[in-house]
Amino acid sequence: MLTHWLFWIGALFVVIFLRYLAFSGLYHYMLRLRLRDRLRHRIFHYEVGAGAQVQREIRRSAVVSLIFAVFGILVLYLWQNGSTRLYTKLATASDWIWLVAGTLLFLLAQETYYYWIHRWMHRPGVYERVHQWHHESIETTAWTAFSFHPLEAVLQAAFLPVSVLIIPMHAFAFLTLLAVMTLSATINHAGIEVFPTRWANLPLLRGLIGATHHDVHHKQARYNFGLYFTFWDKWMGTESPRFTERFQRYSSRHARESKTQTQAR
Repeated sequence: MLTHWLFWIGALFVVIFLRYLAFSGLYHYMLRLRLRDRLRHRIFHYEVGAGAQVQREIRRSAVVSLIFAVFGILVLYLWQNGSTRLYTKLATASDWIWLVAGTLLFLLAQETYYYWIHRWMHRPGVYERVHQWHHESIETTAWTAFSFHPLEAVLQAAFLPVSVLIIPMHAFAFLTLLAVMTLSATINHAGIEVFPTRWANLPLLRGLIGATHHDVHHKQARYNFGLYFTFWDKWMGTESPRFTERFQRYSSRHARESKTQTQAR
């Protein structure tokens, strides 16, 4: 039995790690290299992305991927035992309601959990033992997404088995959320703003966290602790006062060019 589960942990590790390498590599290649000239005004920095930093990030991400695989198999074990609230059929009105409600509840619960855990990890004595590894990448790359200490990986991954024990979710929605987690982490760390400038004026979209928001956190660690949304940062007064100006600068070609011309005078 142990050999059986170890095999599946190993198989899931390969899937998670290779997906991370492929997605991060493709994202970096397309936006930072192939479309570099077209998106130049959106890129925060140019020279980071090769050499020792990326090698360190990939090594650490391999360990993190293994930890994620262990927790992923734990979720599978709980599901096979009938201990979770995951379901696979859409046979009743309740199933359809929870298809949406479960997804939203998961996102809000994870956002709340991550925000407060993140703030806790910045406390003196905790930061040095748990979170400092991640902040060694001041200028982040697409590979920074999984680059953190094993203890932090455990703290992040622990939310998943707890969530499936409590929140009714369709299995497909749950798997989709796992993909969203990877996508969000890569977008937020790749060092290039991909959200349009006009999103700042749309109520449902301006609360989303993108690359600029999280890049500020890596440079001003006392601000911007959110994962997907900005509402906790706004409510707790931890959103950087520099965020809006930086977002406008990196999402608008006109704003970036105007600033450069002003500085050149």
